Amino acid sequence: MLQFQIRPDSDIPASKQLFDQIRFAIASRQYPPGHRLPSTRQLAMMTGLHRNTISKVYQQLEESGLVESLAGSGIYVKATSHERRSQLNSPLFQQYPEASQLIRKSLDNLLSQGLTLSQIQELLLEEIDWRLRSSAQVLVTVPANDIGAGKLIVLELEQSLNIPVQLVPMEELSQVLAQTKSGTVVTSRYFIGDVEALAAPYSIRAIPVDIYDYSKELEIVKKLPKDSRLGIVSLSGGILNIAEILVHSLRGDDLLVMSAQAGDSEKLNAVIRTSRTIICDRASYPIVKQAITAARDDLIRLPELICSENYIGEKSINLLKRELGIGIEGNG
Repeated sequence: MLQFQIRPDSDIPASKQLFDQIRFAIASRQYPPGHRLPSTRQLAMMTGLHRNTISKVYQQLEESGLVESLAGSGIYVKATSHERRSQLNSPLFQQYPEASQLIRKSLDNLLSQGLTLSQIQELLLEEIDWRLRSSAQVLVTVPANDIGAGKLIVLELEQSLNIPVQLVPMEELSQVLAQTKSGTVVTSRYFIGDVEALAAPYSIRAIPVDIYDYSKELEIVKKLPKDSRLGIVSLSGGILNIAEILVHSLRGDDLLVMSAQAGDSEKLNAVIRTSRTIICDRASYPIVKQAITAARDDLIRLPELICSENYIGEKSINLLKRELGIGIEGNG
Protein backbone atom coordinates (compact mmCIF):
# COMPACT_ATOMS: atom_id res chain seq x y z
CA MET A 1 0.00 0.00 0.00
CA LEU A 2 1.28 3.46 -0.86
CA GLN A 3 2.13 5.62 2.11
CA PHE A 4 0.54 9.07 2.01
CA GLN A 5 2.15 11.63 4.29
CA ILE A 6 0.38 14.67 5.68
CA ARG A 7 2.26 17.64 7.13
CA PRO A 8 0.00 19.17 9.82
CA ASP A 9 2.24 22.27 10.04
CA SER A 10 1.92 23.02 6.32
CA ASP A 11 0.10 26.01 4.87
CA ILE A 12 -1.50 23.60 2.40
CA PRO A 13 -4.79 22.18 3.80
CA ALA A 14 -4.50 18.54 4.81
CA SER A 15 -7.37 17.55 2.50
CA LYS A 16 -5.59 19.11 -0.49
CA GLN A 17 -2.33 17.36 0.42
CA LEU A 18 -4.14 14.02 0.39
CA PHE A 19 -6.18 14.83 -2.74
CA ASP A 20 -3.05 15.79 -4.71
CA GLN A 21 -1.10 12.73 -3.58
CA ILE A 22 -3.90 10.32 -4.54
CA ARG A 23 -4.44 12.11 -7.84
CA PHE A 24 -0.71 11.81 -8.58
CA ALA A 25 -0.82 8.09 -7.73
CA ILE A 26 -3.64 7.66 -10.27
CA ALA A 27 -2.04 9.83 -12.97
CA SER A 28 1.31 8.00 -12.65
CA ARG A 29 -0.50 4.61 -12.65
CA GLN A 30 0.72 3.61 -9.22
CA TYR A 31 -3.04 3.19 -8.82
CA PRO A 32 -4.05 1.75 -12.25
CA PRO A 33 -7.62 1.62 -13.61
CA GLY A 34 -9.71 -0.80 -11.55
CA HIS A 35 -7.47 -0.51 -8.50
CA ARG A 36 -9.37 -0.42 -5.20
CA LEU A 37 -8.42 2.58 -3.06
CA PRO A 38 -7.76 2.12 0.67
CA SER A 39 -10.81 2.37 2.91
CA THR A 40 -11.41 5.58 4.82
CA ARG A 41 -10.48 3.66 7.98
CA GLN A 42 -7.15 2.55 6.51
CA LEU A 43 -6.32 6.07 5.35
CA ALA A 44 -7.34 7.54 8.70
CA MET A 45 -4.89 5.22 10.46
CA MET A 46 -2.17 6.02 7.92
CA THR A 47 -2.56 9.80 7.79
CA GLY A 48 -4.15 10.71 11.12
CA LEU A 49 -6.98 12.51 9.29
CA HIS A 50 -10.63 12.20 10.31
CA ARG A 51 -12.62 9.73 8.21
CA ASN A 52 -15.07 12.50 7.27
CA THR A 53 -12.18 14.46 5.76
CA ILE A 54 -11.08 11.43 3.76
CA SER A 55 -14.67 10.83 2.58
CA LYS A 56 -14.78 14.40 1.28
CA VAL A 57 -11.48 13.85 -0.57
CA TYR A 58 -12.90 10.69 -2.18
CA GLN A 59 -16.01 12.64 -3.14
CA GLN A 60 -13.80 15.27 -4.81
CA LEU A 61 -11.95 12.54 -6.70
CA GLU A 62 -15.26 11.06 -7.86
CA GLU A 63 -16.53 14.46 -8.97
CA SER A 64 -13.29 14.88 -10.93
CA GLY A 65 -14.04 11.64 -12.80
CA LEU A 66 -10.95 9.85 -11.49
CA VAL A 67 -12.64 7.25 -9.27
CA GLU A 68 -16.02 5.60 -8.94
CA SER A 69 -17.85 4.24 -5.93
CA LEU A 70 -19.30 0.74 -6.14
CA ALA A 71 -21.95 0.14 -3.49
CA GLY A 72 -20.85 -2.36 -0.89
CA SER A 73 -17.47 -2.82 -2.54
CA GLY A 74 -15.41 0.37 -2.23
CA ILE A 75 -13.80 3.15 -4.26
CA TYR A 76 -12.04 2.19 -7.48
CA VAL A 77 -9.88 4.03 -10.02
CA LYS A 78 -12.16 4.67 -12.96
CA ALA A 79 -11.26 3.17 -16.32
CA THR A 80 -11.88 5.47 -19.27
CA SER A 81 -14.29 4.52 -22.01
CA HIS A 82 -11.34 3.94 -24.31
CA GLU A 83 -9.69 1.56 -21.85
CA ARG A 84 -12.92 -0.40 -21.42
CA ARG A 85 -13.31 -0.59 -25.16
CA SER A 86 -9.68 -1.70 -25.64
CA GLN A 87 -10.18 -4.51 -23.16
CA LEU A 88 -13.10 -5.79 -25.20
CA ASN A 89 -11.10 -5.67 -28.45
CA SER A 90 -7.78 -7.10 -27.27
CA PRO A 91 -5.39 -8.64 -28.12
CA LEU A 92 -3.76 -6.48 -30.75
CA PHE A 93 -2.57 -9.07 -33.19
CA GLN A 94 0.51 -7.24 -34.48
CA GLN A 95 1.98 -7.05 -30.99
CA TYR A 96 2.70 -10.78 -30.82
CA PRO A 97 4.83 -13.14 -32.94
CA GLU A 98 2.16 -15.86 -32.58
CA ALA A 99 -0.35 -13.63 -34.40
CA SER A 100 -1.77 -16.27 -36.71
CA GLN A 101 -2.39 -18.65 -33.78
CA LEU A 102 -4.13 -15.91 -31.88
CA ILE A 103 -6.23 -15.01 -34.91
CA ARG A 104 -7.36 -18.62 -35.27
CA LYS A 105 -8.23 -18.84 -31.60
CA SER A 106 -10.18 -15.59 -31.77
CA LEU A 107 -12.04 -16.75 -34.86
CA ASP A 108 -12.92 -20.03 -33.15
CA ASN A 109 -14.23 -18.17 -30.11
CA LEU A 110 -16.35 -15.85 -32.24
CA LEU A 111 -17.70 -18.71 -34.29
CA SER A 112 -18.61 -20.61 -31.11
CA GLN A 113 -20.71 -17.62 -30.12
CA GLY A 114 -22.82 -18.04 -33.23
CA LEU A 115 -21.27 -15.42 -35.54
CA THR A 116 -20.66 -16.23 -39.17
CA LEU A 117 -17.36 -15.59 -40.96
CA SER A 118 -19.01 -12.77 -42.91
CA GLN A 119 -20.11 -11.12 -39.66
CA ILE A 120 -16.63 -11.51 -38.16
CA GLN A 121 -15.08 -10.01 -41.29
CA GLU A 122 -17.44 -7.05 -41.06
CA LEU A 123 -16.56 -6.51 -37.40
CA LEU A 124 -12.82 -6.70 -38.06
CA LEU A 125 -12.97 -4.34 -41.04
CA GLU A 126 -15.04 -1.90 -39.02
CA GLU A 127 -12.49 -1.95 -36.22
CA ILE A 128 -9.54 -1.52 -38.60
CA ASP A 129 -11.31 1.33 -40.38
CA TRP A 130 -12.05 2.99 -37.03
CA ARG A 131 -8.41 2.85 -36.03
CA LEU A 132 -7.16 4.14 -39.37
CA ARG A 133 -9.56 7.07 -39.23
CA SER A 134 -8.70 7.76 -35.60
CA SER A 135 -4.99 7.74 -36.43
CA ALA A 136 -5.34 10.29 -39.23
CA GLN A 137 -4.80 13.18 -36.81
CA VAL A 138 -3.32 13.21 -33.32
CA LEU A 139 -4.08 16.10 -30.98
CA VAL A 140 -2.64 16.76 -27.54
CA THR A 141 -4.71 18.87 -25.16
CA VAL A 142 -4.19 20.31 -21.69
CA PRO A 143 -5.60 23.40 -19.96
CA ALA A 144 -4.11 26.65 -21.22
CA ASN A 145 -2.74 27.49 -17.77
CA ASP A 146 -0.42 24.47 -17.98
CA ILE A 147 0.43 24.49 -21.66
CA GLY A 148 3.99 23.50 -20.71
CA ALA A 149 2.78 19.99 -19.84
CA GLY A 150 1.25 19.78 -23.32
CA LYS A 151 4.54 20.83 -24.90
CA LEU A 152 6.30 18.06 -23.00
CA ILE A 153 3.77 15.48 -24.22
CA VAL A 154 4.05 16.72 -27.82
CA LEU A 155 7.86 16.62 -27.78
CA GLU A 156 7.94 13.08 -26.43
CA LEU A 157 5.17 11.78 -28.72
CA GLU A 158 6.76 13.22 -31.85
CA GLN A 159 10.09 11.72 -30.84
CA SER A 160 8.64 8.29 -29.96
CA LEU A 161 5.97 7.98 -32.67
CA ASN A 162 7.74 9.90 -35.45
CA ILE A 163 4.51 11.57 -36.55
CA PRO A 164 3.30 15.19 -36.37
CA VAL A 165 1.23 16.04 -33.30
CA GLN A 166 -0.87 19.17 -32.79
CA LEU A 167 -1.14 20.93 -29.42
CA VAL A 168 -4.57 22.42 -28.64
CA PRO A 169 -5.49 24.21 -25.39
CA MET A 170 -8.44 22.44 -23.79
CA GLU A 171 -10.45 25.66 -23.87
CA GLU A 172 -10.28 25.57 -27.70
CA LEU A 173 -10.75 21.81 -28.13
CA SER A 174 -14.48 21.82 -28.94
CA GLN A 175 -13.97 24.35 -31.71
CA VAL A 176 -11.12 22.31 -33.23
CA LEU A 177 -12.99 18.99 -32.95
CA ALA A 178 -16.03 20.49 -34.68
CA GLN A 179 -13.81 20.89 -37.76
CA THR A 180 -12.13 17.48 -37.42
CA LYS A 181 -13.72 14.48 -39.13
CA SER A 182 -11.76 11.89 -37.16
CA GLY A 183 -8.71 11.59 -34.99
CA THR A 184 -7.29 10.87 -31.57
CA VAL A 185 -7.01 13.25 -28.64
CA VAL A 186 -4.25 12.53 -26.13
CA THR A 187 -4.08 14.06 -22.66
CA SER A 188 -2.74 13.38 -19.19
CA ARG A 189 -4.92 11.16 -17.04
CA TYR A 190 -5.34 14.24 -14.84
CA PHE A 191 -7.67 15.74 -17.44
CA ILE A 192 -9.21 12.72 -19.19
CA GLY A 193 -12.69 13.17 -17.67
CA ASP A 194 -13.07 16.68 -19.08
CA VAL A 195 -11.53 15.68 -22.43
CA GLU A 196 -13.84 12.68 -22.86
CA ALA A 197 -16.84 14.94 -22.25
CA LEU A 198 -15.59 17.38 -24.91
CA ALA A 199 -14.84 14.60 -27.43
CA ALA A 200 -18.09 12.65 -26.88
CA PRO A 201 -20.23 14.56 -29.45
CA TYR A 202 -17.67 13.88 -32.20
CA SER A 203 -16.21 10.79 -33.87
CA ILE A 204 -13.06 11.24 -31.84
CA ARG A 205 -11.43 8.93 -29.32
CA ALA A 206 -9.71 10.24 -26.21
CA ILE A 207 -6.72 8.35 -24.81
CA PRO A 208 -5.02 9.17 -21.50
CA VAL A 209 -1.27 8.89 -21.02
CA ASP A 210 0.16 7.91 -17.66
CA ILE A 211 2.93 10.12 -16.36
CA TYR A 212 6.26 9.03 -14.90
CA ASP A 213 6.11 8.44 -11.13
CA TYR A 214 9.47 10.13 -10.38
CA SER A 215 10.37 7.34 -7.95
CA LYS A 216 14.12 7.62 -8.70
CA GLU A 217 14.11 11.37 -8.20
CA LEU A 218 12.15 11.08 -4.95
CA GLU A 219 14.73 8.62 -3.64
CA ILE A 220 17.40 11.23 -4.35
CA VAL A 221 15.35 13.85 -2.51
CA LYS A 222 15.03 11.54 0.52
CA LYS A 223 18.82 11.27 0.79
CA LEU A 224 19.67 14.98 0.50
CA PRO A 225 21.25 16.41 3.64
CA LYS A 226 19.07 18.61 5.84
CA ASP A 227 18.98 22.28 4.78
CA SER A 228 20.11 21.38 1.25
CA ARG A 229 19.00 23.72 -1.50
CA LEU A 230 17.02 21.89 -4.17
CA GLY A 231 16.10 23.38 -7.54
CA ILE A 232 13.32 22.02 -9.77
CA VAL A 233 12.98 23.09 -13.41
CA SER A 234 10.30 22.10 -15.93
CA LEU A 235 8.41 23.39 -18.95
CA SER A 236 5.21 22.81 -16.98
CA GLY A 237 3.98 24.91 -14.08
CA GLY A 238 1.67 22.06 -13.09
CA ILE A 239 4.60 19.66 -12.77
CA LEU A 240 6.43 22.18 -10.59
CA ASN A 241 3.40 22.48 -8.30
CA ILE A 242 3.02 18.73 -7.77
CA ALA A 243 6.80 18.33 -7.41
CA GLU A 244 6.88 20.88 -4.60
CA ILE A 245 3.98 19.12 -2.85
CA LEU A 246 5.70 15.72 -3.13
CA VAL A 247 9.02 17.07 -1.86
CA HIS A 248 7.22 18.83 1.00
CA SER A 249 5.38 15.61 1.92
CA LEU A 250 8.72 13.79 2.14
CA ARG A 251 10.93 16.38 3.79
CA GLY A 252 8.70 19.13 5.19
CA ASP A 253 10.84 22.21 5.85
CA ASP A 254 14.11 20.25 5.85
CA LEU A 255 14.96 21.47 2.34
CA LEU A 256 14.97 24.88 0.71
CA VAL A 257 13.13 24.32 -2.58
CA MET A 258 13.19 26.74 -5.49
CA SER A 259 11.44 26.09 -8.80
CA ALA A 260 11.36 27.72 -12.22
CA GLN A 261 9.81 27.14 -15.60
CA ALA A 262 12.49 26.70 -18.22
CA GLY A 263 11.35 29.76 -20.15
CA ASP A 264 11.61 32.10 -17.16
CA SER A 265 15.28 33.13 -17.40
CA GLU A 266 15.21 35.31 -14.27
CA LYS A 267 13.88 32.54 -12.01
CA LEU A 268 16.04 29.95 -13.74
CA ASN A 269 19.19 31.97 -13.00
CA ALA A 270 18.10 32.32 -9.37
CA VAL A 271 17.69 28.53 -9.13
CA ILE A 272 21.14 27.96 -10.65
CA ARG A 273 22.86 30.42 -8.32
CA THR A 274 21.28 29.12 -5.11
CA SER A 275 20.76 25.36 -5.61
CA ARG A 276 23.15 22.58 -4.75
CA THR A 277 21.08 20.01 -6.66
CA ILE A 278 18.79 20.69 -9.64
CA ILE A 279 16.26 18.20 -11.02
CA CYS A 280 14.76 18.95 -14.43
CA ASP A 281 12.79 17.26 -17.19
CA ARG A 282 14.41 16.17 -20.45
CA ALA A 283 13.04 19.07 -22.45
CA SER A 284 14.47 21.57 -19.96
CA TYR A 285 17.85 19.84 -19.57
CA PRO A 286 19.72 21.60 -22.44
CA ILE A 287 18.29 24.96 -21.35
CA VAL A 288 19.44 24.47 -17.75
CA LYS A 289 22.83 23.15 -18.84
CA GLN A 290 23.38 26.15 -21.09
CA ALA A 291 22.38 28.54 -18.29
CA ILE A 292 24.83 26.86 -15.89
CA THR A 293 27.60 27.20 -18.47
CA ALA A 294 26.79 30.88 -18.98
CA ALA A 295 26.91 31.54 -15.22
CA ARG A 296 29.92 29.31 -14.58
CA ASP A 297 32.35 32.14 -13.73
CA ASP A 298 29.98 33.55 -11.11
CA LEU A 299 29.32 30.26 -9.34
CA ILE A 300 31.38 29.17 -6.36
CA ARG A 301 30.22 25.61 -6.86
CA LEU A 302 28.46 24.12 -9.87
CA PRO A 303 25.10 22.52 -8.97
CA GLU A 304 24.57 18.82 -9.58
CA LEU A 305 22.16 18.55 -12.52
CA ILE A 306 19.84 15.54 -12.62
CA CYS A 307 17.71 14.86 -15.71
CA SER A 308 14.51 12.92 -15.03
CA GLU A 309 13.01 10.20 -17.19
CA ASN A 310 10.44 10.90 -19.89
CA TYR A 311 7.24 12.57 -18.69
CA ILE A 312 5.11 9.90 -20.39
CA GLY A 313 5.29 6.30 -19.16
CA GLU A 314 6.59 3.62 -21.55
CA LYS A 315 3.35 1.62 -21.34
CA SER A 316 1.38 4.62 -22.57
CA ILE A 317 3.77 5.10 -25.49
CA ASN A 318 3.37 1.44 -26.46
CA LEU A 319 -0.43 1.70 -26.16
CA LEU A 320 -0.44 4.67 -28.54
CA LYS A 321 1.85 2.84 -30.97
CA ARG A 322 -0.57 -0.08 -31.08
CA GLU A 323 -3.63 2.12 -31.43
CA LEU A 324 -2.00 4.19 -34.19
CA GLY A 325 -0.73 1.10 -36.04
CA ILE A 326 2.95 1.79 -35.31
CA GLY A 327 5.16 -1.21 -34.63
CA ILE A 328 6.67 -1.73 -31.19
CA GLU A 329 10.39 -2.56 -31.10
CA GLY A 330 11.15 -5.91 -29.55
CA ASN A 331 7.77 -7.41 -30.52
CA GLY A 332 8.00 -9.34 -33.76
